[in-house]
Amino acid sequence: MKSPLAGTNKDILFPYIKDHLEEYLSAHWEEDECKQDVHLLKKQVEEDLRLHRACAQHSLDQSGHTDEEKAIREVVDNVLWQMASDRKSTALKQLQGHMWRAAYAAGRIKGEVYQDVVPSIRRWRRQGLKVYIYSSGSVEAQKLLFGYSVEGDVLDLFDGHFDTNIGTKVESKSYVRIAERMGCPPEEIMFLTDVTREAKAAEDAGMNVAVVVRPGNMELTEEERSHYNLITTFSQLEVMGSA
Repeated sequence: MKSPLAGTNKDILFPYIKDHLEEYLSAHWEEDECKQDVHLLKKQVEEDLRLHRACAQHSLDQSGHTDEEKAIREVVDNVLWQMASDRKSTALKQLQGHMWRAAYAAGRIKGEVYQDVVPSIRRWRRQGLKVYIYSSGSVEAQKLLFGYSVEGDVLDLFDGHFDTNIGTKVESKSYVRIAERMGCPPEEIMFLTDVTREAKAAEDAGMNVAVVVRPGNMELTEEERSHYNLITTFSQLEVMGSA
């Protein structure tokens, strides 16, 4: 999960999926949760075909195969194709979240968090602010990352979580829905992101926006640099709370 809060998790979490996917599916194939994950992936393929979107070549059918290894291989191919294509489908994120949950619980991985994040959020909360996460990673994956972080369990810092079930991060309607769920006017919300397409969508919904420039981020254009409020660390952001 790459975000303005979490550091090198992309370099830890996604390689973990690639390296352990077949092993995980083989171990959990007959379990209800895994069956549901594969069912959602199959529905995603069907939707892609219906909408004439690019999709993995294999159709997924967990029950139609007598050859379990072949069926698992097709799921692996589908997941790896989605990841290589940078797809952020809910079906993909759900399976990844379940794999990460098992890995976090076993102590195989920990969530990386930028050093400025925790003290800054604690300061904001002392000022009376509420803090929410909106990520392309599933809510479960978010809770795992911050529940098993290098800083320990820091889930108490957050008042709520949103993922792509509320809409994609590049659609302004998603941010309108989030404001409604929070019970707060968009103009009273500050949205932090390291992706300018997301910044534009939030801005179009009426939110205040700051673009967080972190090492390894995509280079901003001169127009983007002049348009957006840029910060390199959360500690640079001064926001007024109700306290």
